Amino acid sequence: MQLFASAPHDNAVNPLAAIYALVAEEFNEVNRLIPQRLTSDVAMVEEIGHYIVESGGKRLRPMLVLLGSQALGFQGNDHIKLAAIIEFLHTATLLHDDVVDKSVLRRGRATANNKWGNAPSVLVGDFLYSRAFQLMVELASLDVMGVLASATNSIAEGEVMQLANIGNCAMTEDDYRNVIRCKTALLFEAASHTGALLAAEQANEPAVDAKAVVALQRYGMHFGLAYQLIDDWLDYAGDPELMGKNVGDDLAEGKLTLPLIQALKVAPAGDQAFIRDAISARSCDSIARISDIVTHCGALDYTRASAVTEGNQAIAQLDGIPANPYCDALRALTDYSLSRLN
Repeated sequence: MQLFASAPHDNAVNPLAAIYALVAEEFNEVNRLIPQRLTSDVAMVEEIGHYIVESGGKRLRPMLVLLGSQALGFQGNDHIKLAAIIEFLHTATLLHDDVVDKSVLRRGRATANNKWGNAPSVLVGDFLYSRAFQLMVELASLDVMGVLASATNSIAEGEVMQLANIGNCAMTEDDYRNVIRCKTALLFEAASHTGALLAAEQANEPAVDAKAVVALQRYGMHFGLAYQLIDDWLDYAGDPELMGKNVGDDLAEGKLTLPLIQALKVAPAGDQAFIRDAISARSCDSIARISDIVTHCGALDYTRASAVTEGNQAIAQLDGIPANPYCDALRALTDYSLSRLN
């Protein structure tokens, strides 16, 4: 059974290939650990858990754990368990998100709530959260547990903030950035930060490593912000077959992301009124015109530039950690993420 997407093999075709190859052994160990720790006496828990975990994806968050810890010289096996924890937390948020958003498609196939219903999806998400915290206890690191406990709390707050702003055409860019920082970027930050903390606990020069830990923490935050900005750009500019979801899903859910927020600032008055009506209707029927509006008023370009800025800030943080192949891989991973804008 394959829990992670297959690591690409041709470096010339897929730029992720060299990154996966660098941590291939560790990735395989994470693959083996996840099904071992996904066991339950309740059949539905395993069925839904395996379904969502096996649904593909690039597994970028566990990758940040593996690369971040080894960029600072970590030796041992705890980073394998930590990568699995991060994946369990992420999978739990996906199950809950799809229920809240009433999503029917993720990564090109039916969502768990579409197959089993809302209640089982929420409860299995809760199971994955609790299993992640059981694994955290096994790590026996109060620093790591503190970061992850704080992150999961803020992620939940971010989801509530997003829900509270559904259909809110007065939402500002600062409001939006606070939402995506909590609901998306913080788990990326937690992945790179906790990976660095594992290495720092082994280090003989804590003062030097403390600076590197902060650099990796900030890297994860900026990487996560760039990742969400790119996703929100793709919701109006992307190919649904490549994304594995429908273009305009955010509009249909009444979510104001940066392309709409910026358009409501700079588009002609008539176009702004059309956007407000479309948000109120919560329908994809007007997605073609909305996409045209956000393109021609410059809102998509503004969102794209914001994503590039965050990506470049992520790369700049890497100057604060030792130069080595793992640091290079983090830089390449950011470049790959930004390439989704092309």
